[in-house]
Amino acid sequence: MLLEEIKKLSASIFPEVIKDRRHLHANPELSFHEQETSAYVKKALSNLGIEWTPVAGTGVLALIKGDLPSEKVIALRADMDALPITESNEVPYVSKQKGVMHACGHDAHTASLLGTAKVLQSLKHTFGGTVKLLFQPGEEKLPGGATHMIRDGVLQNPAPLAAIGQHVMPSIPVGKIGIRKGKFMASMDEITLHIHGRGGHGAQPHLNIDPVVIASQVIVSLQQIVSRVANPSIPSVLSFGRFMAEGAINVIPDAVYIEGTFRTMNEEWRDEAHRRIRRIVEATVEGMGATCELNIVKGYPALVNEEGLTANVISYIEEYAGRENIIDLDIWMASEDFAYYGRELPACFYLLGVGNVDRNITASLHTPGFNIDEDALRLGPGLMAYIAIRSLV
Repeated sequence: MLLEEIKKLSASIFPEVIKDRRHLHANPELSFHEQETSAYVKKALSNLGIEWTPVAGTGVLALIKGDLPSEKVIALRADMDALPITESNEVPYVSKQKGVMHACGHDAHTASLLGTAKVLQSLKHTFGGTVKLLFQPGEEKLPGGATHMIRDGVLQNPAPLAAIGQHVMPSIPVGKIGIRKGKFMASMDEITLHIHGRGGHGAQPHLNIDPVVIASQVIVSLQQIVSRVANPSIPSVLSFGRFMAEGAINVIPDAVYIEGTFRTMNEEWRDEAHRRIRRIVEATVEGMGATCELNIVKGYPALVNEEGLTANVISYIEEYAGRENIIDLDIWMASEDFAYYGRELPACFYLLGVGNVDRNITASLHTPGFNIDEDALRLGPGLMAYIAIRSLV
């Protein structure tokens, strides 16, 4: 039976997948600079006898053609870039690059897709059609490597009928898979704001135009966009994570710099919120005697799992891993450039559980202590291979 054969192959390559993951984890590279990662992937594919083509700079497109007659095509995607974070884990494969870390699990994504490639290449005689493997750069940085991959034609010649993506998730126990039909992840926009006042002595506020107070008022006022303007039925988040005021206990600075993000799941409201943000910022700053430079960069769209495709993927996961190991997810206000594939063709994005409370593997994504229970890589490669083959039937 094909399912059991895939599971057997996945188990046999497990040590190789771990080796790949640990190598990639120890040698992370930032977005659009994944030269060594790309070279590693290309060499691994060549060793398997799989055709590949460089795309999108450091990206890699590989093709596995089944031996049976079929024109169907499915695309599988893994992202490869790391984050500008200093790792705090004490593990043999800790990052060798100071200030760079695979804190979002893209090392696991890449290693898992290489494992999927090994399984599929071994089973070419069992299926027809073509599997496109998309090893993508730059997911963590706008405009997103997915846009570059699509620009360079990865969804053409031949065109896939669907795209499948997998992301590790520490809040989901190892052995479990989380998935959701329809709207799943939020859009993401970057907000930068530079407020210019007039600094001076903290004991003489009447002689200054205090940008710290003005910036504080701006942030408080902007929260009303979500709490009092947004339709409560539309998920919305407006958060500011950087506030730089280079003054001192008795020095009011000349300027304040702020960075934040706006996220939602409705494009019309997204555009309206941008207009509201601009009006509130400009009116507040001008009314308090300062000036400002506001920039809103429109980032990734909301990620939507196509209903029919996702229903099929859920059934394949159930066949492979059992219904008891499927978790029905709520919406997640994080963002993903995989959403761009979903704008071009039916797409499905699911979460692979990598958390383990007993082993203290619980740190969140994008944190210095993030790690995974590598037992998840017993499941990930084979599961994606099974989904691909079942999708090509």
